[in-house]
This record gives sequence, structure tokens and C-alpha cells, in this order.
Amino acid sequence: QVQLVQSGGGLVQAGGSLRLSCAASARTFGTYAMGWFRQAPGKEREFVAAISWSGESTYYADSVKGRFTISRDNAKNTVYLQMNSLKPEDTANYYCAATRTFIATTKDGYPVWGQGTQVTVAS
Repeated sequence: QVQLVQSGGGLVQAGGSLRLSCAASARTFGTYAMGWFRQAPGKEREFVAAISWSGESTYYADSVKGRFTISRDNAKNTVYLQMNSLKPEDTANYYCAATRTFIATTKDGYPVWGQGTQVTVAS
């Protein structure tokens, strides 16, 4: 089964940008759809973005549409989340996830998760 290792994140001022990376261990990475979720303290884990195995299909939560971009490089076994125009309400622990289904926008659709990385946006 694929294993996911996240990098990126940190502290940024409002309006700034960050890029998260999620590297997969499996050579079969190209057969997994990938997603990003986030969880703020005291809140449920929520969907942020998802991308199909080929990269041709992407989905975004309304709250990040136009600001965040999900992409993948199957040759590098890596999925990215570029976050621009960050807002304090984007502050959360961000998780990447993998699924063998075509694509999923709910956390229940993902059996494999990364370790999480903190993103803090200061006002």
C-alpha cells in the first residue's frame, strides 16, 4: 500500500503563499487519485482539493477555489497544493490522502493518509 510523506507548510502572513508537497512511496502512485484536506482545532476535517490519477480532473472546495491549485507529477510520485492569497481562516493542519477510486471529495473515500503539516496564516 502506498505511504505518503508531507513537506512544506509553516507560518505566513495573510496574502502570502505556500506550497505543500506529498510524496508517495509506491511505484503505482499514478493509479491513485489524491486529495488534500485540512483540520482546524475543534473542527471536523474538511475537503480542500482533489485530483484524478491522470491529473485531468480537479475539484476544489468553494472556500479555496481561485486561490489554491492542486497538481501532480507522476514521474516524481508527488502531489502539490499551491496556496495563494492565504487568509487567517486557512490556518489548519493539512493532510494529503490517496484513494484507488477515480476521485473523492469526502474523507471517508480515502484509506491512506499523510502525517499532516501545519499551516498558520497570521493576520
